[in-house]
Amino acid sequence: MFSVTGCSSRPSGTSARFHAGPTSCRPGWSPGGGAPVRQDDSGHVRQPEGGCPITSSFRSSGSVSSSVPSASTAAPAPGSVGARGEFAVIGRLTAGLAPGSATTLGPGDDAAVITAADGRVVASVDVLVDGVHFRTDWASGEQIGRRAALASMADIAAMGAVPTALLVGLTAPADIPEDLVLGLGRGLDAEAAAVGAGLVGGDLTRSEVLTISVTVLGDLRGAAPVTRSGARPGQVVAVAGRLGWAAAGLTVLSRGFRSPAAVVGAYRVPEPPLAQGPVAAAAGAGAMIDVSDGLLADLGHIAVASGVGVDVRTAQLPVAPRLAEVASALGRDPLEWVLTGGDDHALAATFAPDAVPDGWVVIGVVTDSDAGVVTVDGAARDTPGGWDHFTS
Repeated sequence: MFSVTGCSSRPSGTSARFHAGPTSCRPGWSPGGGAPVRQDDSGHVRQPEGGCPITSSFRSSGSVSSSVPSASTAAPAPGSVGARGEFAVIGRLTAGLAPGSATTLGPGDDAAVITAADGRVVASVDVLVDGVHFRTDWASGEQIGRRAALASMADIAAMGAVPTALLVGLTAPADIPEDLVLGLGRGLDAEAAAVGAGLVGGDLTRSEVLTISVTVLGDLRGAAPVTRSGARPGQVVAVAGRLGWAAAGLTVLSRGFRSPAAVVGAYRVPEPPLAQGPVAAAAGAGAMIDVSDGLLADLGHIAVASGVGVDVRTAQLPVAPRLAEVASALGRDPLEWVLTGGDDHALAATFAPDAVPDGWVVIGVVTDSDAGVVTVDGAARDTPGGWDHFTS
């Protein structure tokens, strides 16, 4: 909970780099723009190698384990979180937060109080790490905050629910600019407020790498949750939202470009169709998932959970002309972005053939053969692509 009485979490101790700027090395920072970035079409950034070691830290509040590294003897940089101090930053983060429609008690106490009119609460958590899910030289603090909120709320939508509250844990180096952290807060609050949810609390502590953990609560409004295990042979597979755009933006950024703005913007701030989750549930969706790690990989989760096969028809996949133009200019196949690219946070679901709601595009079918296998135009692929944090 964002509160002056709470106890901060222990720093993770993870060794990492903080990407602050494209050309310069300062204590605690490593170069972002010039460092080689290994990346996958799933939309996730691979950690650049090299750069400056992190040397500074700041004291967190509450009971601190003896394993916490000692604070740097160097004075905190002006304008940094370390210079401002934890509680002052929290005060600025929480000032003016928009209350959500389900918020009974927001930031300021040891815990928030949220109304759960349905009697059930849908809950999900996502963790975003600098150098893995985003880079601070590729996006502003506000854009990163919006991205974090939207990615997490997409999981709630995939259950057929409506987001009601967000709780955020931030870990950051002491020399991170305060403006970046405040931008994160603005972005998180803006996207929460856009769907009537509230940013109701969180925690702030120091670490060697900027990490954002977002927990989202949601309301089913009396409906049954849509799981991954309800797909049945004879249903069709449909998607709502964009596919391949974030992967295209990542490819562009990784090559040192900042345009075309349409695909770069899609990587920085996705546009998940949050309202379509409850729409799909009302239409009787059999199974549903947030496409965060790649279409084929995520449909594979539905196939395994439901014990069915899934066949994707490439002729039915939505490939926007602009996306095809970017792919042609970069010598890439836009279908690979669509099939394996992540971070657009589209929704994929299965429906009875005559029950597909408006806003959804049919892209395949559910089959009774090869349970747990996703095929493309009837043929198996060596790998579904997509993203796995430990094997990709």
